[in-house]
Amino acid sequence: MDTINYQFTEAFAKEMDSKDPMADFRNEFLFPKVDGKEAIYFCGNSLGLQPKSTAGYIQRELDNWANLAVDGHFHGEDAWYHIRKKSKPALSEIIGAHEHEVVAMNNLSSNLHFLMVSFYQPNPKKFKIITEAGAFPSDMYMLETQVKFHGLDPDKVIVEVSPRKGEHTLRTEDIINSIHEHEGELALVMMAGLQYYTGQVFDMKAITEAAHQVGAKVGFDLAHAAGNVPLKLHDWGVDFATWCSYKYMNSGPGNVSGVFVHERHAEDTSLPRFAGWWGHEEAERFKMEKGFIPMYGADGWQLANSNVLALAAHQASLDIFQKAGIENLRQKSELLTGYLEFLIGQITGDSGVLEIITPKNPNERGCQLSLHIHKGGKAVFDEFYKHGVVGDWRHPNVIRLAPTPLYNSFLDVYRFARILEQSLKKFT
Repeated sequence: MDTINYQFTEAFAKEMDSKDPMADFRNEFLFPKVDGKEAIYFCGNSLGLQPKSTAGYIQRELDNWANLAVDGHFHGEDAWYHIRKKSKPALSEIIGAHEHEVVAMNNLSSNLHFLMVSFYQPNPKKFKIITEAGAFPSDMYMLETQVKFHGLDPDKVIVEVSPRKGEHTLRTEDIINSIHEHEGELALVMMAGLQYYTGQVFDMKAITEAAHQVGAKVGFDLAHAAGNVPLKLHDWGVDFATWCSYKYMNSGPGNVSGVFVHERHAEDTSLPRFAGWWGHEEAERFKMEKGFIPMYGADGWQLANSNVLALAAHQASLDIFQKAGIENLRQKSELLTGYLEFLIGQITGDSGVLEIITPKNPNERGCQLSLHIHKGGKAVFDEFYKHGVVGDWRHPNVIRLAPTPLYNSFLDVYRFARILEQSLKKFT
C-alpha cells in the first residue's frame, strides 16, 4: 500500500472520504445518538452497528413462520431445514476456509467447550495447554473448567505466556519458545487470534506450525478477529476455531457464533464429541435411530436445529460483507486506523499523557487501537462520551477505539481527534 501523507485537517478527512470506494456502505447502518446527535461510534469491537436491512430479513422469517408454520422447515424460500447453508459462502471467505469447514451455530463460549471435548484429550504424557496471559475471561474460565473436568490441576496444566517486562504485547518468538519448552507435555495451544485488550493480532500461521511440530493441536478464539482481519485458517492448518457474530460481523447482541474445523478432521470418527440430532448425517436423520453418524465437516459438530431468527439477522450483515469484500475492507481499515494513530500522535507528541499499546505494525493489528491513559484516567473517557464518542473503557486504564471500515469515515476519525484534544486539555 502506498504511503499516505496524513494531515490534521477537516479538508483532508473529507477528501479521503470522497475517494473511499467503501464510503457508501456507511449508509447501510443505523447509528445511535448521544444527546440527540449521531454518535461517533468506535465500539464495533464490542457490538457492531445494526444494518438497516436487518429488520427486513427477520420479518421475512416471521412471515414464513406466520404463513407456513411447521411447513417452513421444508417449503418456501430458504427452507429452515437447510438454512445454515446460506451463511457458508460468506463465512468461508471471512474465515479463509472451505464451506464444509464452517458452520454457524450456538454461541462462542458453548462452542469453545464443545470443541475442547474433541481437541483436548489429555493423557499422562501430553496434558498441558498454552494460552496468552490476560486472555478474555470466557477463555480463562473455559480452560480452567475443562482442565478440572479431566481431573487435573489448572495451575499445573495451563501455561500462560506473558509479555516481557516493560512490554505490552507478546513476541511471536516467545510463544514459539514456550511451545518448544513444553513440547514433551504439550497437548494443545488454545488462545485468541486477536487479543481483546491490546488489539494485537497473533501470528496464527507460525504458532500453528510450531505446535504441530511437537504433536499438539491448535485452536483460536476469533471473537475480535473475525470480520476484522483477513484469515486463512485452512491454509494455516489450524485445527479448530470459533468466533462470535455480534462484534465486527454486526449480527446483533449475543447472536449466533460459528465454528471452523479443518477438513482433515472431517471424517475422523476417533474424535470424541458431544453429539446432537442436527449433527447427525442429514440423509439418515429422520430415521430416528440409535447410533450417531456425524455429518461431514464442521456440520457434524452441530447439536440442535438452527436458530432461524438469529441466522436471519446474521445473514443481513454477511450479505453486506460479500458485497464489500474482506480484502477491500482491510485496505480501508489500515488507512483508517493509520489516520487515527497519526492524529493521536499529533495531539500527544511526547507528553506522556497516553500510550498506544497496540502494535504499530499494521500486520500485527486490526482496526482497534488501545490507549493506555497515564494522565486523566477515566475522566478523559467520560468526556469523550459527553461529546458523542462511543468507545469502551477497560480497567485499570485503557480506552479501546475501533474505527470500523464498513461504517466509519475519515471524518469520524478527525472529529474524534478534536474531541480528544479538548478532553486531554481539560483533564491533564
